[in-house]
Amino acid sequence: MRRISVCCFTGQAANTNRRKKKQIQESKPSTENRMEQPQMTNDSNGAGNSETVGDSMGNSNSSNSKTNIIVNHDFSQGLQSWHPNSCEGFVVSSDSDNPGLLARLVGGYAVVSNRKESWQGLEQDITARVSPCVTYSVSAIVGVSGHIQGSAEVIATMKLEQQGSGTQYLRVGKSTVSKGQLEKLEGDFCLSTMPDRVVFYIEGPSAGADILIASVIIFCSKQGNDNDVSSSSSTNVILNHDFSQGLQSWHTNQCDGHVVSLDLGHPRHLANEVGSYAVVSNRTERWQGLEQDITSKVSPGLTYSVSALVGISGPTEGSSEEALATLKLEHTGSGANYMLVGKTSTSKGKWNKLEGTFSLSTIPDRVFLYLEGPSPGVNLLIKSVVICNPDCSKPKDSFCGSAAKDDENLIVNHNFEDGSNNWSGRGCKIAVQNSAADGKIVPQSGKVFAVATGRTQNWHGIQQEITGRVQRKLAYEVTAVVRIYGNNVTSADVRATLWVKNPDNREQYIGIAKLQAKDSEWVQLQGKFLLNGSPNKIVVYLEGPPPGTDLLDSFCGSAAKDDENLIVNPNFEDGSNNWSGRGCKIAVQNSAADGKIVPQSGKVFAVATGRTQNWHGIQQEITGRVQRKLAYEVTAVVRIYGNNVTSADVRATLWVKNPDNREQYIGIANLQAKDSEWVQLQGKFLLNGSPNKIVVYLEGPPPGTDLLVNSFTLKHATKVPPSPLPIIENPAFGVNILQNSNLSDATNGWFPLGNCSLNVATGSPHVLPPMARESLGVHEPLSGRCIAVTKRTQTWMGPAQMITDKVKLFLTYQISAWVKIVPGAASGPQNVNVALGVDNNWVNGGQVEINDDRWHEIGGSFRIEKQPSKVMVYIQGPAGGVDFMVAGLQIFAVDRVARFKHLRRHADKIRKRDVTLKFTGGDSSSLHGTFVKVRQTQNSFPLGTCISRTNIDNEDFVDFFVKNFNWAVFGNELKWYWTESQQGNLNYKDADDLVELCRAHNIDMRGHCIFWDVDGTVQPWIKSLNKDDLMKAVQNRITDLLTRYKGKFKHYDVNNEMLHGSFYQDRLGKDIRPYMFKTANQLDPFAALFVNDYHVEDGCDTRSTPERYIEQVLDLQERGAAVGGIGIQGHIDSPVGPVVCSALDGLGILGLPIWFTELDVSSTNEYIRAEDLEVMLREAFAHPSVEGVMLWGFWELFMSRENSHLVEAEGEVNEAGRRLLALKKEWLSHASGEIDESGEFGFRGFHGSYRVEIVGMSKKVTKTFVVEKGDGDTPLVLNIDLSSS
Repeated sequence: MRRISVCCFTGQAANTNRRKKKQIQESKPSTENRMEQPQMTNDSNGAGNSETVGDSMGNSNSSNSKTNIIVNHDFSQGLQSWHPNSCEGFVVSSDSDNPGLLARLVGGYAVVSNRKESWQGLEQDITARVSPCVTYSVSAIVGVSGHIQGSAEVIATMKLEQQGSGTQYLRVGKSTVSKGQLEKLEGDFCLSTMPDRVVFYIEGPSAGADILIASVIIFCSKQGNDNDVSSSSSTNVILNHDFSQGLQSWHTNQCDGHVVSLDLGHPRHLANEVGSYAVVSNRTERWQGLEQDITSKVSPGLTYSVSALVGISGPTEGSSEEALATLKLEHTGSGANYMLVGKTSTSKGKWNKLEGTFSLSTIPDRVFLYLEGPSPGVNLLIKSVVICNPDCSKPKDSFCGSAAKDDENLIVNHNFEDGSNNWSGRGCKIAVQNSAADGKIVPQSGKVFAVATGRTQNWHGIQQEITGRVQRKLAYEVTAVVRIYGNNVTSADVRATLWVKNPDNREQYIGIAKLQAKDSEWVQLQGKFLLNGSPNKIVVYLEGPPPGTDLLDSFCGSAAKDDENLIVNPNFEDGSNNWSGRGCKIAVQNSAADGKIVPQSGKVFAVATGRTQNWHGIQQEITGRVQRKLAYEVTAVVRIYGNNVTSADVRATLWVKNPDNREQYIGIANLQAKDSEWVQLQGKFLLNGSPNKIVVYLEGPPPGTDLLVNSFTLKHATKVPPSPLPIIENPAFGVNILQNSNLSDATNGWFPLGNCSLNVATGSPHVLPPMARESLGVHEPLSGRCIAVTKRTQTWMGPAQMITDKVKLFLTYQISAWVKIVPGAASGPQNVNVALGVDNNWVNGGQVEINDDRWHEIGGSFRIEKQPSKVMVYIQGPAGGVDFMVAGLQIFAVDRVARFKHLRRHADKIRKRDVTLKFTGGDSSSLHGTFVKVRQTQNSFPLGTCISRTNIDNEDFVDFFVKNFNWAVFGNELKWYWTESQQGNLNYKDADDLVELCRAHNIDMRGHCIFWDVDGTVQPWIKSLNKDDLMKAVQNRITDLLTRYKGKFKHYDVNNEMLHGSFYQDRLGKDIRPYMFKTANQLDPFAALFVNDYHVEDGCDTRSTPERYIEQVLDLQERGAAVGGIGIQGHIDSPVGPVVCSALDGLGILGLPIWFTELDVSSTNEYIRAEDLEVMLREAFAHPSVEGVMLWGFWELFMSRENSHLVEAEGEVNEAGRRLLALKKEWLSHASGEIDESGEFGFRGFHGSYRVEIVGMSKKVTKTFVVEKGDGDTPLVLNIDLSSS
């Protein structure tokens, strides 16, 4: 679908389109239509018969070369050439019996009476007197009389009739007029193409009011010149474009400039030049040239053409030089950007045309056009410069935002490939088919077409609502491929029609196009339309064939452009149009707080006020403007004000209503907004399904605080190019980057952070801590020296060292140390932490809790992915007054490749088994030497992922899921706050849908989770219960859930994150936790019951160390809890294998299955993310205690952490995803060879499902078998019976 700008104009926008029946009626004057002694407000001194235009409408007789194209402009010849539009009209002249003051002053005027609609008025056909690409000015003297109170608007409108595509209406100008006064009505217009008929008319006041028209003038105000580059179809935004006024409005850019004028006898640089031109000289840089500020003369979303005549003079190195047109875009606080608009090669002695185009999606603080380019020392000559919008000037009151792109299709599901989504029958039924008439009718393009069937009226057809997708005063083209079928009709009229409902509830039908459709072939229907007003509702539909005949169609077009803003009125320059309050009121203001708050950009901002709930805010419906499976980016400039709140959370949220009436709230972005400055909120979203309704809104601040919005943008998200593989030179794996770590040079290289003392002491361990020993292998003993930290008064005080120049980007570092609390210094457990200060950010390098006087190992890791200005490592943590010691601190880069080799060997030992295939059912001697090929089809190691209900509406997501995972866990759909957000209102529909999908594809499921012990995750209604009612609610929850899904979930996380929360235990006592396990085991004895917690494996959280986890499990077991497994969530950053393995080794002593239940890794670089993922998967796969891994999602925008996805939002697998697939492939065993003389074939392979092909027999035989996990090194012998083959 292509947008065609039919015309451009300044002034006010026209009324909405309408159908009019033209009637020409003239009648004699009547006394009630005469104006009674008006008070003249314009300097009208009479009107003559001259058709030339004077300096003002008050002196239309003055001589001027501008010809008035209006015939009988002053009604001196009655109504000749004028026609009333479905009303009556007459002229009151100075010769009348009672002419009144007006007639005596202006010589006569027209009265338009008996008006029953506001659009009725007086018109004149001016088709033969206007031309395309010429700007015309309109000026009229108008008044009102009759039945009217106060003032009324009088409007000048153009009616443009195009054969076959209906009529369009363009408002040229308007004026507010009161009874007893005359006002001047002015405006401009320009036609980019010429319609079949152009009619000018004056309309506007409400029904019953008379329009008085004293005179009308339309004259050409700007016309092109074919011999000059300044020819333009619209107003040139460049001032002094031909340098006829010297360098006025122009500025040289750190060079010199002057104008050469032949009239003044200046020397010529070019032969045969005419007029004036600029010379830019003394240029010492290519970028030096001539510039002009055009900030106030350009608008966002419009495409401008640039055309200039340029040349060169002076010394040149070659035969030609490049001249460039450039835009300089200045943003306060963020410097300047430069946009190349166009360039041309130019040589001495001639003018060359430099052309280009540009479009700005937003307007920066300042916009400059400048011409530059030739080599230093070469003079740049500029004869003229024109910048214009080829679609003519932007209307003064047009919506601010990106206009529709020329090849953007605004019809959603235009080829019906998504079934009938977004379409509906208009009075009939519709269906989507791939053929009709017994296969004789097939689509002309694509795979399907739509059929409007069961039609009982001509107007029955197929329709789509396009409200909000089209903008007023822009022309749109509709193209549809149509056909008819049935009822013995071979050809029939098919029409494209627009139905609009206006704010005053008036309905209008606008014909767009029509043709004779056939039953024998597809034909193309094409036409245009334009809306002058802002209807509340807009529907486009196809109609026409006789009742009983089916209407077949396929709308055509292209996809939306990436830079199109889908928000209508994004900068609120059209007031609050298209916006509404969500539970509150909204207003549009130009300032607040007594002028202290002003817009960051533009002239106004919106305010959501009277907010009584956090979710109250400002919203816009975007139904039909976004497509499923496409990623969109939202950007909003926001602020808060009032109620003594200085900062608050502001969120962008999407509310969708699905065809099954399910409502969803999709978080897009959030940030801390301030009352002191504007901040930018940014995020992305993607819709998997096709909702019936979509609303985007801003919410969040506390009640009573106003939410301010300066601008709002929603556009198709730009695809970020894949991040490159980081090249790390000389990584120096295993080398400690700290200076004087062994303290052989006292404390040189170290400094005290804060007012504490550092001294060297002895008596520390001589061996490396175990985690470092695992990474570094054989290593020289430690020195036995340590840093003693004393006189500490704050927790953050301790030894520190700067390592800024020693840390390499994207390299993963392991941290290892021995730490000890000085005996007698502490009362109670103390945390010790190795931390890094990276610029102003704190990075956790590992923690340990100490409650004795022994040396403890501390271990962790970190990675820096953005170039810092300062990196400091320091040891902190114990309370003020507590002394501690640090020994053997090591920070070194880890060699992941070497670790992977080590893990492969371990995995081969525990995940593989020797297998002997013993072939039976035939003569073993005849099988000897027969070739066999063994292929593993699936590894039995559980590898699963998190899925959500919204994901499964996306068939691409489902396809990747079922192909690559054999287990699933639900993100939220099984949690109590999801299934019973309000007491007694149970919702298992979403979970049921996910269960059905998994069971259909034989995918096992984990139940996450029955309860969640962290206070912030508990529903308010649960928190409000007393102890007895809470206990009853807990019993109901566990009974309902496990009874409903008995036997369907293989695992349950019984009470999530008990190391980090204790809501139920605090209210119901310590026995509630084992009660939950016991009851769950009774209700579903076949499900393994898990504990589940986070930060167990990374050494950075003293609340969830392996030791703490072991204590919790043992305590539960002692009190009768049937703990069947240990869940490690695995939300980890910069993982280091030995640190993770140390935690697994510790937990392994319990003898319970260990699962990574929510694994995700995060990095801005997808290659580093892939490495992190490989670290975790290999560590899990190579550890004997780990029995499964669940990823916490894989699809962008549906992950709990940013930069953790494996598949991009629109379906492209990234490097992390490819690494997962490569590992899955690596963990499949394949073997081939010959059957030995005993009829056997042996191989070693991973546990899982296999297929074997015996290909040396008279025919190929295929069998399947499974390699189960065995005990130790006992080989598995499998009989393959060939007798039935």
